[in-house]
Amino acid sequence: MGFRWMLCRHSYNKLVVGELTYDTHEPVLKDVFEQHGELIEVKVICDHKSGKSKGYGFVHFVSEESATKTLAEMHGQLPDGRNIQVNYANKK
Repeated sequence: MGFRWMLCRHSYNKLVVGELTYDTHEPVLKDVFEQHGELIEVKVICDHKSGKSKGYGFVHFVSEESATKTLAEMHGQLPDGRNIQVNYANKK
């Protein structure tokens, strides 16, 4: 149970952020989300050819509490001119 439990619990620290503008890049996303807690990683998924954002990314927090609080506070907000969608990345 130990390792599997840690893997499941770990996924509650990672959020997927959708509906980003195509100009959103990692420093912008980091600036917005680091105000809500300590981050492990911020990743914007980009097109390989153009380098532009595909409109979504991931924000990985150190603590589950920060991720949960951020999800509640940021879902539907307009950090870059669009209503973003924030959800847990792998919560089942």
